[in-house]
Order: sequence, then C-alpha cells, then structure tokens
Amino acid sequence: MSCSTTRHRRTLQANGRPQPDAGHLVDENGTPIMSVAHPGQAPRQQNASYRRPDDLAQNGRSWRAHLLGCNHRREGNDLNLLPAWQLYRQPAYRELVAASGLENVFIPSTGWGLLAADFLTPHYDITFTNQAASYKRRHPRRDTYADFRMLPDDQDQPAVFRGGKDYVELFETLTPGLSGTRMVFYNSVKAPAAPSCRRVRFETTTRTNWHYGR
Repeated sequence: MSCSTTRHRRTLQANGRPQPDAGHLVDENGTPIMSVAHPGQAPRQQNASYRRPDDLAQNGRSWRAHLLGCNHRREGNDLNLLPAWQLYRQPAYRELVAASGLENVFIPSTGWGLLAADFLTPHYDITFTNQAASYKRRHPRRDTYADFRMLPDDQDQPAVFRGGKDYVELFETLTPGLSGTRMVFYNSVKAPAAPSCRRVRFETTTRTNWHYGR
C-alpha cells in the first residue's frame, strides 16, 4: 500500500473476515447482538440476537447510541470491542496505520458509517455485496442508516479513498463538508460516479480486493 510522506487522511473500506475474538454488543439478558441489514430475514439462533444498528436497544436508545456510549467509557471495555483498524484479519489496515498514523486513518463501514481508526467496533455482518445472503445486504440507496461521520470537516488535508464503487458512494455521502481535496482511487474500467471528488485510476493487474494491495 503506497503512502506519501504528506499526512493525508486515508480511508480504506471495511471488508473481510473479522478477528475470531472480536466482541459483540449484548442485550439486557447478556445475549450477543449481531448487527445485520435485515434482522427479519436472518436465520434463528439461540446464542445471538439480530438487530440493525439503528434499532432501539436499552433505555429506548439505538444500538448506535449504545455503541457510542461504550466508546465514551472505553476504559471499561469488558465486551472486547476492537478498534476499527484491528477488527479485520486483513493486514492492510495495520500497514496503513503504521504508514500514515492512527489519527489519519478512517474506515468506511457498511454497518456504522465513516469510523475513526481507533473507534471501538463490534462484530457485525452487513455488506454491500450482492452475493451475500439477503439479511446481510445493505442497499446503498433504499436502506436508511444514521451513519457516523467521524472525519472532521475543518481541516484542509487531502482525504484519499480506495475501495469498491458502493463504498465510493458511502465515502462521498459522508464527507460533503471537507475543506480539503477528496481523492478516490478506483480500478474499474469506468470511473465511479463521484462528481465532487477527484478520481484517479489505480493501476494494478489485481481484480479481486485490489484496494488492499501496495
């Protein structure tokens, strides 16, 4: 993964297998919560409760608000929630943090929005991928999410994104107020629809998971 010496704010889509010890949010009975796109379509399990991130949790708050509270109380993280950059097994996230600095890395997540790299994040199973089971699939336009927007607007560093076309749309939607240039690297034959961003073709012979390459 190439990184210049300039401290750009860099985003890399969240995707892949989570760490086997990644923690879950839990309900009032201690049952692990698995966040999915369409809980009503999910298979029944005795050891998990399916919810959308914006479904109501304890005390009438959403699971999203509950997760935010867990981050505010992170010294007592007894649920083993992992920072977003450590949630997945893919080493590209760790390489990016090492090259650019933790404070300069942000991760677009289909479940939670645009996350700071150190934001404690639970195991979840939401994706834009059409090949996934229907209960996992988030439709980029039809499904409404109160996504987090953690990349600050009031700084003028360029923001650089690499990822698939659906994540490009998520990135553009969640960064409208940035004062710096937004750069989108892509690998498709046709440039993605991102009129407010500078689009740059990423030259590589890799077609699957190209955005994790160097």
